Amino acid sequence: MVTLQLRQIDIPLGQRVLFHQVSWREFEAILEELGEHRAARLAYSKGTLELRMPSPEHEVDKELIGDMVKILLEELEVDCECFGSITFKRETKQGGVEPDQCFYIQNHQIMRGKRRVDLAVNPPPDLAIEIDVTSKTQLEAYEALQIPELWRYERNQLQINILEDGKYLESQISPIFPGLPIIELITESLVQSVSLGRSPTLRLFRNQVRQLNRE
Repeated sequence: MVTLQLRQIDIPLGQRVLFHQVSWREFEAILEELGEHRAARLAYSKGTLELRMPSPEHEVDKELIGDMVKILLEELEVDCECFGSITFKRETKQGGVEPDQCFYIQNHQIMRGKRRVDLAVNPPPDLAIEIDVTSKTQLEAYEALQIPELWRYERNQLQINILEDGKYLESQISPIFPGLPIIELITESLVQSVSLGRSPTLRLFRNQVRQLNRE
């Protein structure tokens, strides 16, 4: 049997690689080997490990959507704790995932001041965000970790998924922002950002949120 170290594997930008029959112990060893300061993102569900390498476009959209969520929360005067893209895992659920962005909103007080997350003790984030096509492995990992709300931005369209009875169902409304047309707001803003650029797009987005909040 030939054994390769993960650092020997070259994943093209925007692509992903699957490994099957990976034990939980092997998954944790891989996390340790790769370390925290890496470009590749991981997802693990019931023996399947996925490694993906985000593209530059992916990173731009990730930052923009994260900034838009922060603007929404600021304008609505809702407190939050943002944990960015850290590893969430739980052995009893046989799942692990690294969102592009994630937020503690309803549970922000519990997570205030924490720099590490242990899902055996702490709640999962209230909102997670994924950019590009969400794979079966990723979706199963999110469901296993019981993250209540998942936003998926794929092919220039935002999709909101709500966890119900352990499975995600598509929704037109975000329970976190029930009074706002989130899908339209964010999708249109991301499309505009290509021509407007980041800062003008975010200023325009903030003004739109303020106007809608006054109505």
